[in-house]
Amino acid sequence: MACPQPVKLSRTDHERVWGIWVPGDKKLGEVWYTAEPPLPILVKLLFTSDKLSVQVHPEGECGVGKTEMWHILGAAPGAQIALGFKQPVGAAALRAAALSGEIERLVRWIPVHPGETYFIPAGTIHAIGSGITLCEIQQNSDITYRLYDYGRPRELHLDRALEAANLGAWLHPGARVAQDLPDGWKRLAECRHFAADSKEVKAYMTYVANPSTFELLIALKGSGQLNGERFDAHEGWLLPAGAPIEIAPETTLQVLRTYVPSPDS
Repeated sequence: MACPQPVKLSRTDHERVWGIWVPGDKKLGEVWYTAEPPLPILVKLLFTSDKLSVQVHPEGECGVGKTEMWHILGAAPGAQIALGFKQPVGAAALRAAALSGEIERLVRWIPVHPGETYFIPAGTIHAIGSGITLCEIQQNSDITYRLYDYGRPRELHLDRALEAANLGAWLHPGARVAQDLPDGWKRLAECRHFAADSKEVKAYMTYVANPSTFELLIALKGSGQLNGERFDAHEGWLLPAGAPIEIAPETTLQVLRTYVPSPDS
């Protein structure tokens, strides 16, 4: 019986008003890694030259809720993200601040640096500043409610945003501390929707993908070969459960794997 083999993920570029200029006179904002049929988790790369809206995602299962994490890959000097608030804010005050623009001063802006990871539960009001490249892992949902968009002519969703916001959890804990795993990977974040690990690969390595569920594997940095096929940075694969993996780096690699934890883990 043949062993299950990795399948290359489709990579789709998405233009965004806050993205970076790329050849073709386009503003690249996001790269999505997808498969068919759609998976319960989605991996993206984000590239920002301007601030994203102050926004929130609802709680719920796949297709509705959006809990996510950000792993910072690059950050210009002074680059920041906003997570939660500096102090408690009520719904009426939040609505008024969103309408006046005061919300930009109420949210807690956090300076970011490459290598940091931030976990953002659904219901957390947040924004991403300019000059940042990050890898986002999220529930596979694209429901976003904007509260404030810096005067850009895009729709706001104040009523739905206020319903979705978890104002009781106003103080975000900040960057997570990675945990060393027995197999040499580092656990970046974990919740019931996804677990995410990273590893720096400098020499030939083998491992067996999660035996009970699929994994997504993304090359964040470097080049090499995966099971004999050459790859460059920003390529990704769907690994079937139990797939044997061989990675031969040409340069130092940073790889990220993510999967849906079993209910018993």
